[in-house]
Amino acid sequence: MKNRFLLVILALIFIAATPVFAAKKQADPVSELEEVVLEAPEDVEEGENIEVPQAISISEQKAPTAEKSLKEKLQDVYHLEVEKYDKPTYLLENVFTHKFDEDSIMDRTQLWAGYNGDIGLNFTQGSVGAEHTTNHYDINTINVGYDGFLKNNNADFRVMINISPFSSRNVIQNLFADMYVATNKIPHHRIMIGHTRPPVGMEGAYGPFVLPFLARSQISRNFGTVRKLGARIGGDYSLIDYDFGVYSSDTYFQEFFPGAEFIGRVDLKPLGKTDGKYGKLIVGASMDAGHRDNNFCVMGAHIQYDYKRFMANFEWANANGYNGPAGYSVDKHASGFYATLGYMITKKLQILARYDEFDPDHNVDNNKSREYSVGLNYFIKGQGLRLILNYVFCQNDNAKDSHRIMLGTQILL
Repeated sequence: MKNRFLLVILALIFIAATPVFAAKKQADPVSELEEVVLEAPEDVEEGENIEVPQAISISEQKAPTAEKSLKEKLQDVYHLEVEKYDKPTYLLENVFTHKFDEDSIMDRTQLWAGYNGDIGLNFTQGSVGAEHTTNHYDINTINVGYDGFLKNNNADFRVMINISPFSSRNVIQNLFADMYVATNKIPHHRIMIGHTRPPVGMEGAYGPFVLPFLARSQISRNFGTVRKLGARIGGDYSLIDYDFGVYSSDTYFQEFFPGAEFIGRVDLKPLGKTDGKYGKLIVGASMDAGHRDNNFCVMGAHIQYDYKRFMANFEWANANGYNGPAGYSVDKHASGFYATLGYMITKKLQILARYDEFDPDHNVDNNKSREYSVGLNYFIKGQGLRLILNYVFCQNDNAKDSHRIMLGTQILL
């Protein structure tokens, strides 16, 4: 009995002393600790049970991984290789991302900034200048954003401001861009409430940092690429995607709820269950209908196909009045379409070609504009650092033909 009691005392002393010895040997790797087992006294018969505390053995443990220094994170950016270009890549994501403790409801936040713009040369036949080049070119984009993510995918939010000046809107109207909260808790669905870019067409729903060309197509510049205040729900399945929302027909905080607006888009994915063996095919349609002084409606259809290094897309839209970024036009019947082809010559160099036609008013004869575009994209670090060269020849029915050369860059931090 005395030996048993002595054994327990020795075990307790060993447990209490272990942290002290560990503190004195900080230079020794934890992985070198060996399992310690107390041997039974000699006078204990074989098979006799001995009660010992459960924590008298020390199992091998791994030392916590040290966080990378700023220099190491920047070296990672230097060696970064990006092969996918269908979403933004933020070069300093690891630097500007803050991760919260386990007991916090927040998982992480990220601060980011992006620039997309050109230093262009515009000239018309017979003279140099910006006159009659094309309509609604708004190239330079400067955004600063702050994203937050709750744990377990409960919710996320974004606050993004637009620093780019715009002559037809005041500073406040142009400043606030994305401001929303969202959740993905429902399987295959995403619900968003706030100020967002709704899916008016295919390219009209793209953010500026994933566009193939510096400028959008003419139907996108007139009908889409605008942000609105409302609520929307999107679904993502293997064979179908959809996005439906109800919004205020106001744009850029210029009026207080001038009317309601419905915007919806449906995409069928016939090759969705082939694991990309035959490429990725999307066939879809969209609608934007609402009231702002009068009723308006824009209907569209689109096809997009990607296979290895090749990409192609086609989009058509017809509007009986529209409510786009250049303002609403409820009394004009307009339409247009474009077709784009692209090929990755190497893993970093892409060549593009596009035909783009737009009729701003069917009631006016001979007023179509046609744009013939070719482009080169050099993805240094994916969409995080890209060099862009575009040439556009604009053929106008009722104005001088024009040319535009755009040398641009894109950087996401």
